[in-house]
Amino acid sequence: MITKIQKALANAGFDALLLTSEQNRRYATGFHSSAGACYISAQRAVFFTDFRYIEAARAQIQGFEVREVGAGMSYSEAVNACIAADRAQSIALEDEALTFAAYKSWEKGLSAEAAPQAGFMDRLRLVKEPREVECIVRAQRIAERALAETLNDIRPGVTEKQVAARLTYLMLLYGGENMSFDPIVVSGANSSKPHGVPSGKAIADGDFVTMDFGCIVDGYCSDMTRTVAVGRCTDEMRRVYETVLAAQQAGIAAARAGAAGAAVDGAARRLIEGAGYGDAFGHGFGHGVGLDIHESPNASPRAETHLPAGAVLTAEPGIYLPGKFGVRIEDMLYITENGCRNLTEAPKALTVL
Repeated sequence: MITKIQKALANAGFDALLLTSEQNRRYATGFHSSAGACYISAQRAVFFTDFRYIEAARAQIQGFEVREVGAGMSYSEAVNACIAADRAQSIALEDEALTFAAYKSWEKGLSAEAAPQAGFMDRLRLVKEPREVECIVRAQRIAERALAETLNDIRPGVTEKQVAARLTYLMLLYGGENMSFDPIVVSGANSSKPHGVPSGKAIADGDFVTMDFGCIVDGYCSDMTRTVAVGRCTDEMRRVYETVLAAQQAGIAAARAGAAGAAVDGAARRLIEGAGYGDAFGHGFGHGVGLDIHESPNASPRAETHLPAGAVLTAEPGIYLPGKFGVRIEDMLYITENGCRNLTEAPKALTVL
């Protein structure tokens, strides 16, 4: 990744780049730590960290010089040594990741003029390298395996929290580093809340159960949603489910390099609106996934940016009827020049347990 970053840096008008967020540090180095900073210029790439991580960093990180920031030294002092060696006049900071206070602190402490990065790293991370896609797929397969086993445990009397705990346990058991986010498991009337929190509510006969979850492999997230019925399914439940599935398929068919995010969203949204549920679909069709669970690109009514080949995008339309139920179905798509490849293999035909 160093060469990729340095090449982009040469065209960005900055003399150097400073990465302090965990996700961008991991993108550049492949190394996970709670503390550290990356200094990158045309002349050098240096990873700074403290005593807790220095041994592991030196053993694992390739392509970077690894330097320890001692107990009596600040990170800005350590970075300033590189700035001086490079005679750098400007250094880009992660304005979107840093708090205002942290940005001002770095700006005050650095000997070069600090400039906002203005999406520099987001643009680099937008197009995934083959290794990144491989990690996402591995994480997705773990999540799918966990779902397949968890479906055997969903029955009347089991609580939403118990299902969420089961998914979490199995994803960790099968190799996930952590969860991509806290799993969403909602049932019955609770399933009309797109980001509802698992509760002690017992699943009942006739409920829809919506599960939105994923795990992390080598820093990269997976994300999927499946909705299943328990015991029985009314005509209305079936109609809503089939509408969401058809909308998802329409959006997937529209997803390709060069398509605007709004156009992909619109392909799904028009189908839901045509079925009379337009007011019940209040979020976008999808979002990017990578080191962050939500990153660029987006597919929503206001997303005019065109999708690039190599991006990973979720496909997750939904219909939510307060007081009744909700349905969401979510896959992950790898955008290509001619369309997209669905990275999700879990079945999504309506399932009645």
